[in-house]
Amino acid sequence: MTENNLAGNRYRASSGRYFEEFTVGDIYEHRPGRTITEADNTWFTLLTMNQHPIHFDAEYAKYSEFGRPIVNSSLTLAIVAGMSVADVSQKAIANLGWTDITLPAPVFNGDTLYAESEVLEKRASRSRPNQGIVAVATRAFNQDQVLVMDYKRTVLVPNRGFAVEDRIIQES
Repeated sequence: MTENNLAGNRYRASSGRYFEEFTVGDIYEHRPGRTITEADNTWFTLLTMNQHPIHFDAEYAKYSEFGRPIVNSSLTLAIVAGMSVADVSQKAIANLGWTDITLPAPVFNGDTLYAESEVLEKRASRSRPNQGIVAVATRAFNQDQVLVMDYKRTVLVPNRGFAVEDRIIQES
């Protein structure tokens, strides 16, 4: 997090990265970790209308190959993506795409997730002169360092001086 000096002794916190601040090969460790609770899993599953009992019926899940409920994979994705926002997309104009999402190991209630994103590539936008496109690979691990998810994401990011918050500061 950085600070913008508004005037004199007044500052405004600023999070995220401008296009110029991304370097191919850099890896951002997203902290803090996040422990997923049974309530998180049940509420998210019901909110999204996912009716598969493997996520919320302990008796049903007991007979599955996992022996207990597994966390809804969409919840895992939502939490991991959220963990990456401060480092990858806090200043983004838009997510342009998600690809290659894999789930190599299950996530269970009580697991704590940690994530990291590696900058794979970046380029100036051809159609938007004050913006650039950044591609990252994000990986999530549980508390035992087992890889539980990975994916690639592409975001449209403003150049320095062209983020929404920059316009707000200029007009303040």
